[in-house]
Amino acid sequence: MTTAATDFKSTPAVLTPELVTLLHGVSILSSLNEEQLSCLAGVDELHLSEGDVIIRQGEFAEHFFIILSGSVSVLQTVAPGKYENELVSYTDGSAFGELPLLANMPVGGTLRVTKPTHLLRLDEDAFWNLMTTCPQVRKAILGNMAFRFQKYQSMTLQQEKMASLGTLAAGLMHELNNPGAAARRASSQLRQNLERMLELGSRLSRIRLDPEQTECLAELKSRAMTRHTPLRMNSLEQSDAEEELAAWMETAQIEGAWKLAPTLAGVGITSRDLECARTEFPVDVLSDCLGWLEALISSMSLVGLVEDSIGRITELVHAVKSYAYEGKGARQSINVNDSIHATLIILAHKMREKEIVVEREFDDALPVMQTEQSGLNQVWTNILDNAIDAVGPKGVIHIKTWPEQRDASQIIISIADNGPGIPIDVQPRIFDPFYTTKEVGVGTGLGLGIVARIVDQFGGTIRFSSEPGRTEFLITLPVSR
Repeated sequence: MTTAATDFKSTPAVLTPELVTLLHGVSILSSLNEEQLSCLAGVDELHLSEGDVIIRQGEFAEHFFIILSGSVSVLQTVAPGKYENELVSYTDGSAFGELPLLANMPVGGTLRVTKPTHLLRLDEDAFWNLMTTCPQVRKAILGNMAFRFQKYQSMTLQQEKMASLGTLAAGLMHELNNPGAAARRASSQLRQNLERMLELGSRLSRIRLDPEQTECLAELKSRAMTRHTPLRMNSLEQSDAEEELAAWMETAQIEGAWKLAPTLAGVGITSRDLECARTEFPVDVLSDCLGWLEALISSMSLVGLVEDSIGRITELVHAVKSYAYEGKGARQSINVNDSIHATLIILAHKMREKEIVVEREFDDALPVMQTEQSGLNQVWTNILDNAIDAVGPKGVIHIKTWPEQRDASQIIISIADNGPGIPIDVQPRIFDPFYTTKEVGVGTGLGLGIVARIVDQFGGTIRFSSEPGRTEFLITLPVSR
């Protein structure tokens, strides 16, 4: 149990020859003669033990101190319950405490005695009397204060920057998980596709194709290679296209029709495009041809996903480097619809696991953003990731984009889910760094803090509303800044 600063027993200092000798060893008093030292009237003398706490971090100072012998360290606690970092150590002849008194600011660290210390303590009245009656001392104290204030500012800025970098680095690890896992999963699926294509290709190579069959297959292959990335369709359009194609293939007795339909319909292949194949090929051969075609389209899509994931990782690393060196990226054009669509692809596996329905209303006339900032994908990733966690199985996430109606100088994005909502007592804190309602090891509490910072860097705003059954985040971004 350490002794608090106000509990120390002190005695009024008497200027004995021994004390005068010690005072001349203090830098701010070294030029004063014995008569001038009378300005120290009202000073108290203290003897402190190792471990005593003079004042705690965050408290307002009431005294100025002069160390005659011993040692005092200034320790800063980086976070509640975390380690203490030593900022500075005062030893024989040092004076401290003027900065909090003159600047009327709380102390930036806890002052703890590190070895038995003999010191003088001046209360505020005695300190101001010293400043008024001793010009030499006043000059030395103000010089010390200017130096320490400059050093304190520099140190505070550096600590804030390192804390932000630490937060950003932790957020980077959080963000790298999604594209990294997506790339790994896509690579594994790509291997399976290639093995399936090799098997089907081997079977098809034993069949002699006539010119009509060759031309039909070449046409389908060309179409698949032209549109190997999924079309952007809303949920209803995509569902209708898949159902129509699957029904047609079942009628044609194609093996695994419902498995093949989503990939083929995703690149715009319809039953009309497959009529030639149905006419030219026997059923078993047609099943192999469409299976090989689906594997080819899926493989090309997976290659694109790997490229996007690696590009996303590179972008995140570049964002951290840019932040660290306080640099800005080159001015770039961003299609918000494409940006959200790419994020949905990366998070698709999590939505499939819970059979989540994503309703999309993308305005095709949305203006293209012109900006020097980066990291917009992180906004969509974090909000959508939270929505995925919030909704139950077969939940619904609705995404809508539209231009601001008055002059189209702003883009508005709405991301809503039908989850249980954010508790009212939690709502005021959801954008606080490190705040999370998730279980230990599940959430970092960084997501929405990063979202708010990135939106602010883009010159935009983010708002939300939440009640049971509907939570909506509304992001407004300027087209050009």
